[in-house]
Amino acid sequence: MFEGMTGDNCNTGSTPKGIYMDIKFGTDGWRGLIARDFTFDNLGLVAHATARYVRSIQKDGASVVVGYDTRFLSDEFAKETARILAGYGITVHLTNAISSTPQVSFHTKAKKAQLGVVITASHNPPEYSGFKVKASFGGPAIPEQIARIEKELAALDGKTPKVKVPSYEQAVESKSIRLFDAKEAYVKYLFKKIDIDLIRSSKLKLVYDPMHGAGINFMHEILPDVFEIHGWHNPGFGEIDHPEPIAECLKPLMQTVKKTGADVGLATDGDADRLGLVDGTGGYVDPHRVFMLLLDYLYNEKKRRGAVVKTVSLTSMVNRFCEKHNLDLVETPVGFKYVAKLMTEGKVIIGGEESGGLGTSLHIPERDGIFNGLLILEMMATRKKSLKQMCDELDEQYGPHRYRRRDVRVTEQVKKAVLAACAKRPLKIGRYNVLSIDDKDGYKFTVDGGAWLLIRASGTEPLLRFYAEASTLSKVEELLNEGLSMGQ
Repeated sequence: MFEGMTGDNCNTGSTPKGIYMDIKFGTDGWRGLIARDFTFDNLGLVAHATARYVRSIQKDGASVVVGYDTRFLSDEFAKETARILAGYGITVHLTNAISSTPQVSFHTKAKKAQLGVVITASHNPPEYSGFKVKASFGGPAIPEQIARIEKELAALDGKTPKVKVPSYEQAVESKSIRLFDAKEAYVKYLFKKIDIDLIRSSKLKLVYDPMHGAGINFMHEILPDVFEIHGWHNPGFGEIDHPEPIAECLKPLMQTVKKTGADVGLATDGDADRLGLVDGTGGYVDPHRVFMLLLDYLYNEKKRRGAVVKTVSLTSMVNRFCEKHNLDLVETPVGFKYVAKLMTEGKVIIGGEESGGLGTSLHIPERDGIFNGLLILEMMATRKKSLKQMCDELDEQYGPHRYRRRDVRVTEQVKKAVLAACAKRPLKIGRYNVLSIDDKDGYKFTVDGGAWLLIRASGTEPLLRFYAEASTLSKVEELLNEGLSMGQ
């Protein structure tokens, strides 16, 4: 069953109305439909489970940082979470305004808190909300931590514990909940890590699209002359179907870059941890090329050394770069939590995934769309080259690598049929011979010419995701169409 969706196997016998027994943490936290799955009752269960986990690792003096995005009721969900945590004797540092996921991660580490919590559904459509958990090191909670929270949740068996939970006002008055500004210290940190003066002096003309998400009212703090679109609070996301910085959702940004004659367009998703890029021609720069550009910049200009970590859905150009420079490469399932875990365990130059989220050795082990966007601007200013020039150079070095992803809403029956067809390990995908199959996360078929097709179920929505990379867009589309026909 998909995360957050209810079904006939729900235990409703002794469970209060509105409580569902199938709350699951997916690729990046728990998400559900507001009012149907993501209710105050269900949120309460997750908050109680989280509090019990925190107390199990730090009985006295525990603290948690809590923040929230721009979605409907996010501030109220955050307050509810905060007061439940406070009921367990946990000090809660609650952001006093909308905050990005990277800001919460940054402050979780800076305040030496046991955990961070962000009320956000990231890039999902506006009818969703979510509950992300952050670790003390300033990145996503590792799978083992999530498993322990899920164990506490299962132990509750749908029943709210008899814990004396203060009102929000009582908790603020007693300083169990402490409101704080998440922006100020984070902005100062950015000035230390990124050469903002160089970016400003370069006179690069920038259009920024926070997609009505947590990046609103922020970029002007760094670059006062930035031209911003979709920069006001709109829980419905206006003309944007869902706040994900992919080509299909960035047409307004592409048009604005061309109309204004800007050098570059940056976009961040609903909680500002993912980055989307548009070059000066209005062309979309996919996350594979963004990863490669930053990897090259970190290695050659910043002289960073260490391993490289990528998820199974990221470009094979990374493999070529690592082979050329004799760098260790580790491939993980989809989900930045796997990448972050490795970044905390060893020296990693860069780690990331296809969806526009990556972390670098310059920063906390966390995806950060704003940090990475500024790093791209620093790279452009340092090299005195346009994004298009640098992308063309990638083609010259590694050959053309073109990519597309299709997300398809499906029934459970269709999902099972497609994945069952993949599990039969076909010898051909359409007219192409299958050279290898990787099943660490879904099924990735490498075919003739080094092209590949990946089919996997989403960890956050009732979707099947189809990914393909090849030397031409026509071959990419052919592979995607073959994947969509599987199981029929």
